Amino acid sequence: MNSIREPEFPHNAEHLLLQGVTDYAIYMLDPAGRIVSWNTGGERIKGYTDAEVIGQHFSRFYPPEDIERGVPAASLAIAAREGRYETEGWRVRKDGSRFRANIVIDAIFDGGQLLGFAKITKDITDRHQAAEQLREAERALAQAQKINAIGQLTLGIAHDFNNLLAVITTSLDLLPAANVARREVLVDAARQAAERGNRLTRQMLAFARGQDLEPELHDVNALVRNAAELYRRAAGPITQCTLELVEADTHVMVDAGQLEAALVNLVANARDAMVRPGTIHIGTHIARPRLHLHPEAMPDRDYLHVSVSDDGPGMDEDVRLRAMEPFFTTKDVGRGSGLGLSQVFGFASQSGGFAFIDSEPGRGTCVTIAIPLPEAAGG
Repeated sequence: MNSIREPEFPHNAEHLLLQGVTDYAIYMLDPAGRIVSWNTGGERIKGYTDAEVIGQHFSRFYPPEDIERGVPAASLAIAAREGRYETEGWRVRKDGSRFRANIVIDAIFDGGQLLGFAKITKDITDRHQAAEQLREAERALAQAQKINAIGQLTLGIAHDFNNLLAVITTSLDLLPAANVARREVLVDAARQAAERGNRLTRQMLAFARGQDLEPELHDVNALVRNAAELYRRAAGPITQCTLELVEADTHVMVDAGQLEAALVNLVANARDAMVRPGTIHIGTHIARPRLHLHPEAMPDRDYLHVSVSDDGPGMDEDVRLRAMEPFFTTKDVGRGSGLGLSQVFGFASQSGGFAFIDSEPGRGTCVTIAIPLPEAAGG
């Protein structure tokens, strides 16, 4: 029975294999970084023949700025220390042109003695340019989306202000012929329209330059109770607004005026979402954040949660995830600028906390502002 013989390779097979590789520049360096071998791929990618580079220092392939920063020497030092060094960067061809390269340097040891380095370089210019073009396209798309969002915002605000001005103008036109009782109704309608316009202006200014908060130590339960009538008015005549406040110390550092504005926004949003008469709850409670949901929150302290919930139609998951984006709104044109929830989110962040939304279709919506309790109170 004939035995199977292993194939025999000539002694220079390794050299022939390396020379047959043209997609990679594969060459050897001595411990000082001088080139001791050169393959066909090196000539194709970098433009040098072996006679031109053997004995030369490999730093000649680096851009001047990298040489000045000591990148070639640092690369060899890392490879010698860790056994391998891999990076990506710009390299220079013989004709002076630059190409993007992926580089691997392996240190070669014999009995603990450094013999030199094996260096592999691949030209990835096409891949790099394609990635840059994709990033540029993404930037252009983001800019186009921003311009579109600003256009939608402008249109929405123009309609909002036109509606408010129409209420004020109509009320003023009807005043002269109205009786005393009717005048009170007209004046109140004009006043409410002016307040909405003022609130919309504050939202725009807060979004444009960031809110300048003036936090002080306040009892949030007391703030909510004192403004209860304001929230009930914001809820409208067909929607009930109730308070459910925790029996605990609710003192936190907060800007009282901005908290009130945030809660009015949330109550108004809940009112607008209701398709039939219902109930809006404003509540407070103390909780430690669920880190898997709110990783930005500090794990070693409690937060005061101030929530506005409703029993309206709720949101599907796509809307819930986008609801706090600036300009995003599900309301008809003229019924919302899309800034209310983003302002709430910004207020919570600037107060050292966070905000989140719990909602499901058919099960209502709950928006929560979480504000850190003082260290002494929070533990």
